[in-house]
Order: sequence, then structure tokens, then C-alpha cells
Amino acid sequence: MSRVKISKSSSFDFVSDKIASDKSISHRCAMFACLADGESVVRNFLRAEDTLNTLNIVKKLGAQVVDDGEVIKITSHGIQESEDILDCGNAGTGMRLFCGLLASADGHFILTGDEYLKRRPMNRVTKPLRDIGAKLDGRDYGNLAPLSIRGGSLKAFNYKSKIASAQVKSAMILAALHADGECTYSEPELSRDHTERMLKGMGASLHVKNLTTTIEPLKGLLTPLDIRVPADPSSAFFFAVAAAITPNSSTKIIGVTLNKTRIEAFKALEKMGADITYELQDDRYEPIGDITVRYAPLHAITIEDNISWLIDELPALSIAMATAKGESIIKNAKELRVKESDRISTVVDNLRLCGIEVDEFEDGYSVRGGTLQAAKVDSFGDHRIAMSFIIAGLSCGMEVEDIECINTSFPNFFDLLGTITKVTV
Repeated sequence: MSRVKISKSSSFDFVSDKIASDKSISHRCAMFACLADGESVVRNFLRAEDTLNTLNIVKKLGAQVVDDGEVIKITSHGIQESEDILDCGNAGTGMRLFCGLLASADGHFILTGDEYLKRRPMNRVTKPLRDIGAKLDGRDYGNLAPLSIRGGSLKAFNYKSKIASAQVKSAMILAALHADGECTYSEPELSRDHTERMLKGMGASLHVKNLTTTIEPLKGLLTPLDIRVPADPSSAFFFAVAAAITPNSSTKIIGVTLNKTRIEAFKALEKMGADITYELQDDRYEPIGDITVRYAPLHAITIEDNISWLIDELPALSIAMATAKGESIIKNAKELRVKESDRISTVVDNLRLCGIEVDEFEDGYSVRGGTLQAAKVDSFGDHRIAMSFIIAGLSCGMEVEDIECINTSFPNFFDLLGTITKVTV
């Protein structure tokens, strides 16, 4: 177990085009290339543990991958059965989306992961897939990895989800591509829509109206991708919070996706009082541009809507809440309990160690703003918990244990942080 000590920061002006590439889009680039006929070209792919595991699985599914360090070329003519177990590492997104992708592929597939992923529940994906005919099983009646998938023909479906989850939606859309008829998927609120955008760009017949997506089965393979992956707003948000809690500081992130389903955390921080501007630069596969965040005194906020749009950023947003005036509340966020850690409990426990008053609910927590105090906290193997409390250390100094997990999503995090404050690993 490794640890890091962070020193309190003075004011800074941080500008970067080196923020980690978007993990969600990188996962999808590798996977969706398997549905194409020919060579997909992917620039700025995230070379982190999670996404490299996905890329390795794609190779085992028959794709040829050439990586010159700048551009990744993935040549595929459809999914092939693998003779090896497919290791997703720590990637919950990878495992859940592969369930949908492989459920209708011809062959038998085994998905596994690291010690943390094998403890994460998969029923939210495996149950609806089994409901439409997928032959999918695993430990705890298909809830825990390793998961066994016997791909085959699936039934057309009209599925109404009780939760807004991009992972569940994506798995069901991928399964629908090889169903025996038109499928529909409805959700209670719009979740992240990268899957729909990218598959439509590759030629799939998807129609989105209100909160319902209609999917026509594929008649053949898709058109290969030609895409540059934008910077990840979830990763950029750590440095946004850094500026928001450090007087006389600013952060400018260059080349980040401005997709409305991905920048809700920035909108929340803006409502808390931070000075934030957005500049659109490109809008091909995704709206892409620059985000600038400048310090201003923060006030409390209640978060209860569009939870799926900022679920990954809530731990970092909680650090801003801890320095804001008043009591902030997070509701309707029970999904936090099934992330890399139980993020409700881990945020609550660690904020208390930092001297902040917090109340825990089944679906969220309240945070009474105050003064963060230096503490020794545990990441619980969760990269977002680790980075959130490292950023908290800019306000007071902090020691965070178990930091290897950061490599799963943001391998150059410490290089960038080192331009702001002293980092001792």
C-alpha cells in the first residue's frame, strides 16, 4: 500500500491540455471498433490501466491493434470467440458494457477483474440482459464476477429502467444491436449519451425521443471510427475544485468535452459561486472546448436532480461543499454505494476525519461547511476518493493511503498536481 503527502497550496494559475483523456469515451472507442468492418483510428486514447485492459480484451476478441504512442489503429471484422479469460482489471464500465456487447456475440466468454471489481454488484446489468434472453451467469446468481456469457440470439425488448445509468443503458443498447427485432429502452432521466452519439456516428440506426431510445438491429458491421478522444471532464473537475477552494486561483482546461451530460458538476460548482466560463471549439462526435474556473467564495447547494450526470464527480464536489458557507445536501444518489467503493460511506468517514460535520443517508449525505483539517485518510482502493482528498489537501495538507488506484484513470495526475503544490510519494 503506497501513500502520498500533500502540502497546503498558495494561490495558482493552472492551465493544461494534458488532462487525462476521457475514460468513458476511450472504453467505447475500443469496444465499438469490434462492431466495425475495417480500421478504426483513435487519437488521444487514454492509456490508463482500465482502458488498456479494455484494449487488451479487444485484441483477444480478434481485433488487430497497432499503437504508435500517438494514434491507435484497431482493425476488426467482427467479434471472435476468445480462448482466454477476459480481465477487466478495475473497470466497472468495461465489465458492464462487455456484458451487453458479448451477450449477442457468437461464442462463450468469461469476464473477470481485480479484487475490488469482483466485489462490485453486476445485477443491474446482468438481470435485464437475462430478461431478454442472455445466457449470463456468475457468482451470487450472476451478481458477482467472474461472469460467464454464452452469446446468442436475443429477444426484441421494450425495457423501462427504474434508474438512470449510462452503463445499464449502454449494455442494453449493445445487446439490442443483434436482437431479433426493434428494441426500445426508456429511463427516468437522461443519462450520459456517449454510446448513442458514437454508434449513430458509425451508422447504427438509433432514434432518441425524450427519454426513450429506439434501436434497430444491425444488418451488417458498422463504419469504422475516426475520432480524437477529448479530455475527461471528470478528471478535469479535480483541478476545477482545486481552484474553487484556493483563494486567488484559477484553472483552465483545454480540449474537454462540453457534453451537457458530462459537465453538470461544473454547473453545480458554478451555482455554488465559482466563476466558470465555457468556450466551444469543435462539435463533431462530441462538443469540445475549454473550461475556465476562477476562485470565488462558495455557498451551500442541494443536489437532487440529474444525479446520473455528475455521479462520478460527487466525491470531489463534496470537498467544495466542505469549504462552502452553509449546509449542502446530496439526495437520490444511492448509486454511489455500488461504485469502486461505497462512496457515501467513504466520503462521510473521510470528511469526518478532516473535522467536517457530515450526516449520512441511505441515498446521500449532508455536509456542513467549515475548515478542512489535515488528516490521514484511506482511499479504499477508489481512485476518485483518493484524488478528491488529495485535492482537499491543497487547503490544509493531507496524507492519503492506497493511491495505486489513481493509475486506473489518471496516470499523470501527480505530474500536474506537482505544478501547484509539493507532492511527497
